[in-house]
Amino acid sequence: KLCGYLNKLGIKGPIKTWKSRWFFYDENKCHLLYYRTAQDINPLGSIDIASASFDCKVENGEGVFEIRTPSRVFTLKAISKQAMMYWLQQLQMRRWEFCNAQSRFPLHEGAKVQWNSVLLTCFCVLVCFYIDVIDNEDFLPPVKTPTEVVGLKAASLPAPQTCTALQNISLKHPWTEIQNTVYNICGSKQLWGNNGNIFSFSEFQEHPENPDEEQEAKEGILEDGRMEPRLNWVRKARWMNSGFPGLPEELPKERNPMDKVSVLQQQILTLTEEVKSQKELVKLLHKALEAAQQEKRVSSMYLAAAEDKDRLELVRHKVRQIADLTSRLEALEQEKKELEQMLTLRDSHIQELKEHVQLLMEKNHAKQEVIMALTEQMARELSDPLQEANTITAETLYKQQEEIEHLKDDIDAYKTQNQFLNSEIHQVTRLWTSVAENEKALLMKCACLQARNCQMESKYLMVLRKLQEAMPGFPSSHAELVRNLIQEALQWDVKEGAEEGFNLNPVSEYDEYGFMTVPDYEVEDWKLLAKIQALEIKSNNLRSQEVVEKPLRDRWNSVGELSPSAELKSLIRSGIPVEHRQRVWRWIVSRHCSHLPDHYQQLLRQSKSTEHPACRQIELDLPRTLTNNKHFSSPTSQLIPKLRRVLLAFSWHNPAIGYCQGLNRLAAVALLVLEDEESAFWCLVHIVENLMPPDYYSDTLITSQVDQRVFKDFLSEKLPRLMAHFEQYRIDVSLITFNWFLVVFVDSLVSDILLRVWDAFLYEGTKVIFRYALAIFKYNEEEILRIHDSVEIYQYLRFFTRMIMDGRKLMNIAFNDLNPFPMKLLRNRRSMHREELEAELCELEQIKAAYVKERAEQGP
Repeated sequence: KLCGYLNKLGIKGPIKTWKSRWFFYDENKCHLLYYRTAQDINPLGSIDIASASFDCKVENGEGVFEIRTPSRVFTLKAISKQAMMYWLQQLQMRRWEFCNAQSRFPLHEGAKVQWNSVLLTCFCVLVCFYIDVIDNEDFLPPVKTPTEVVGLKAASLPAPQTCTALQNISLKHPWTEIQNTVYNICGSKQLWGNNGNIFSFSEFQEHPENPDEEQEAKEGILEDGRMEPRLNWVRKARWMNSGFPGLPEELPKERNPMDKVSVLQQQILTLTEEVKSQKELVKLLHKALEAAQQEKRVSSMYLAAAEDKDRLELVRHKVRQIADLTSRLEALEQEKKELEQMLTLRDSHIQELKEHVQLLMEKNHAKQEVIMALTEQMARELSDPLQEANTITAETLYKQQEEIEHLKDDIDAYKTQNQFLNSEIHQVTRLWTSVAENEKALLMKCACLQARNCQMESKYLMVLRKLQEAMPGFPSSHAELVRNLIQEALQWDVKEGAEEGFNLNPVSEYDEYGFMTVPDYEVEDWKLLAKIQALEIKSNNLRSQEVVEKPLRDRWNSVGELSPSAELKSLIRSGIPVEHRQRVWRWIVSRHCSHLPDHYQQLLRQSKSTEHPACRQIELDLPRTLTNNKHFSSPTSQLIPKLRRVLLAFSWHNPAIGYCQGLNRLAAVALLVLEDEESAFWCLVHIVENLMPPDYYSDTLITSQVDQRVFKDFLSEKLPRLMAHFEQYRIDVSLITFNWFLVVFVDSLVSDILLRVWDAFLYEGTKVIFRYALAIFKYNEEEILRIHDSVEIYQYLRFFTRMIMDGRKLMNIAFNDLNPFPMKLLRNRRSMHREELEAELCELEQIKAAYVKERAEQGP
């Protein structure tokens, strides 16, 4: 058993005193219990060794060490340096054994343990798997057990004496002290009063230290009232080891009378000290009794009052006393805070003075060394070597030898301290590593559970939305019930999970670029749709955070200088992380656009001096640009003037196009990512002049119309069932997709997916738009096929792109499921449909000219 007497540093305000305590290690709970004496049954407190670290400092004094727990630092002092090292080694070993035992045999599911203890004990599972692999470094050799101060034998020795009897009493635990004292007194009377036989323990019962021992004590009593032999033996041993005076067996028969007298005198001294401590306890009990009697008198007055008015006056008097005491307490607390502040200021001032004194001492020491050197030099010059040798006296040699011995002792002490601290750091590091790995695994599991919960809530809201659509056919009672459920669902906030516990991946109102994560729909029927989107976003973020996003971010972090390659193409298709997107976009634009120096500034000066014809249309479109982004939602936003300058500069840069509705959204996205005006301008130039075919943004938008016909061909080939469904209900998809192609899905997809589409679009070109447009229809194909009304199909196509939350799934459809998708086929289709469209336009022009001519001939 690891037990023995140690001195514990008690702090009462500015007073610090050492108190002798009996320490006992409880291996079941990994707690170090401490009592006033070895004979007490109730501990004064405990130290959680499982979550503690140990430290010993030479400057604290011999035998002093510290046990640091998350809530408190315990300073203990052993009788010798050997005893201190034995305690530290044993506590390290017991902590390691308990952690491994807890990891091999975990607690049952119903056990409630503090979070820190769970992290330190339950997360050590991985340690036991590779404990045999790691070399067990012997930083410090084992210390021999000091049997005279540690172990059960030490319990029979008298407790270390203090200056006064009251000094060793714990004033923090008066009830525990009273219980222990009463137990010792009553226990001794029972022992001596049992027919004069001090070895009869059948009537004697202890108060166990915890409920487990109490249960064992109850189970140990047999039906006839006797205790089991094992329990009797344990209690007899504890009583025999208590060192209680007056037992004849404690005096061996072999001793001579003088030895017996000395032993009895020692016992008389012990009893005298015990009587002093009991007197102090009696004083404390008298004070408590006086307070109870005062309370009793007040209660009697209250009960003896004849009228309610008198009782009310007594109650008011008590309330005034309570208010007075409360004000006093507040004043004392305020005074305490002021004193603590003053103490802090004085400590800092003392520390400054110490540093100043240290600096002066160093300067003085340096001066003394210079003086000594000059003195020795003068002595050498004035005397010969023989006289110089004679000047060294025996006293100087003795002092130097004594200083050398002190330095050697200090070196040995610091070596021991270093060895112990190395072992402590090594063990704590191993525990911390296993805790971190298990914590990461638990966080991943928690993220998966939260994602699953979000999916279930999203499905529930989808069911409510279906019921909302079918409400016109419901009875009034059912419709009212559905409305109440929808109202309750709308009032629930996605962020409430953060209030109930920690939230692994909360959904903020805006993303990194200022886009609203949850759209603010004005239509009442669509607010439920916004809730579903928020849950889907949170679910996807939780599922992809560790599995997809972290490995992808690690791959991007390993990319050095950018150069075109198949690997880079695959990375860009997977999506560029936020921290790398600006750098990659700048690199893509610079590869295709040669930045003319001062060209952008010249265009700005030109736009200031001369008003462009498109200036009015630009001003009309600025307030309608990215209304779901906080950087453009207000006319006073900082990016509005930048967007105006970029669009005006482009209108002067490309007079053939000037300005076309849709360019404002392209330039706005470029500004959000690149942040710099000139970089956004060149990005817009790259999109319009390099990526898009000619005449895409001309007055006739002829190439945009050609792409719609090409897209219908691809839709018929890749998704024939869906295209047949559209033809059956006469749905013209170009009414929906024309804007997709013109502004590259801006205001159609959620921001996270939109920017991934732009990543691939800037690198590969317009073929990416066709891929993603087809992928969007394939993503929702089954939902569209279930709708059999043309009006409902159009209503669904208005918002179905905002329902796409799984960007990874959409990317796999676009770049894997739709293969092959050769660029040569796209160019051929564009050429064919352009010829057809131009022929149709020419024919229309001829019909128009003939009609005008005919009307002119008919006259007015």
